[in-house]
Amino acid sequence: MNLVYAGPDGHVYDHPDFIALGRNGELVTELLEEELIPLPEGATLVSLPDTRPIGLNARTGAMEVVPGEVNAVGALLPQGFTRLLLPGYAKTDKSKVLPLFGYSAVVWKDGTFYVAAEASDDPERWNPRNCDPDELEVQVNSLLSRYPENRLYQHLSNCALGYECLTASNTFLNRWEGAVPVSFSCNAGCFGCISEQPEDSGFPAPQTRMNFKPTVDEVVQVMLEHLKTPESIISFGQGCEGEPSTQAKIIIEAMREVRRRTDIGYININTNAGLTDHIRGIVDAGLDLMRVSTISALDDHYNAYYKPRGYTLKNVEKSLRYAADKGVVTSINYLIFPGVTDREEEMEAMIEFVRRTDLKLIQLRNLNIDPESYLQLIPQPQGERYGMKQMLEIFREELPGVVLGSYTHIPSELTDKRKKHLQRS
Repeated sequence: MNLVYAGPDGHVYDHPDFIALGRNGELVTELLEEELIPLPEGATLVSLPDTRPIGLNARTGAMEVVPGEVNAVGALLPQGFTRLLLPGYAKTDKSKVLPLFGYSAVVWKDGTFYVAAEASDDPERWNPRNCDPDELEVQVNSLLSRYPENRLYQHLSNCALGYECLTASNTFLNRWEGAVPVSFSCNAGCFGCISEQPEDSGFPAPQTRMNFKPTVDEVVQVMLEHLKTPESIISFGQGCEGEPSTQAKIIIEAMREVRRRTDIGYININTNAGLTDHIRGIVDAGLDLMRVSTISALDDHYNAYYKPRGYTLKNVEKSLRYAADKGVVTSINYLIFPGVTDREEEMEAMIEFVRRTDLKLIQLRNLNIDPESYLQLIPQPQGERYGMKQMLEIFREELPGVVLGSYTHIPSELTDKRKKHLQRS
């Protein structure tokens, strides 16, 4: 397992004198064979600025910072793969923060790259090669010309073509899960927010948040254009917006109008679920799916990261429970991080949270964050650390009725229920 590094020329090399190491939180650790898979299609190798790689000296067996003008290298994984370890590195300037990406340990082995990860879902639908840029541009121009006054399509065109967001692209390609952002405001101040950061945060947000309040008609147009096939999903709550439930009135009116005109497809909301009264109204308007973002089921950890304004983790739980009781298929967008998510206290709290809320799916998301900043922010570990691979095995054993994946799965019972409803209609 040769260590991989980036040279001053920007090229990636393997080091014949050093064995690769990874990190579990702040702890540098060896990489095990069972933790490695070949670098998946769609992954990207990146240099970690202001870092030096840490490896095992192959001759002495000592753990060392690799000498010379070299940077550590990490892999950015595509959708459907769960990171097991961070790259082994040390910062050369501790005041510098890494860009907001989810860095995974990568090694050179048997003539190819391997990464510390596990395939957690079928990545085919979210493989960027399935999004033809020429076709996308044609469809973007088509919808912009058909709806020249719709600001949502104008906003989403930049998300699709500029940021290469696959959910926004799906909106124009009229397939699978599409996006309908609605909110410029938020009731949380997430430390790792990708659309808005305080000026003194040290790391810029990688994308721009929407800056307008759409009309009900604009939302309805986007929803109706997308909900044309039985497998279509239209989703409120995207990375380019704040908390969608802050615009509950718009969402509820739009949902009622859309469902008055079509029963096809599914309506989803990605939310922090803190505004329980708003969530109840959205659920009662005909919501099918709800995906709740969370990083922990422990109050101190949750509050440190999300910085909730006017709500608590108990509100989140109430929202999930209400939605599940009303027949909504509920899931969590679980932001996971090696050395934190696999802590004993974190695992115990999350397993009980899932049981209490009757969740159907845990969508695993590699947390995009500067590791040092995050580890300084959250509580210190209280119990044993199990490692991410064992953590996933424990979750599967303790929660046999819950799907562990990476994106929305529509249960067969909901599909069957919708088919019967459409036949009666």
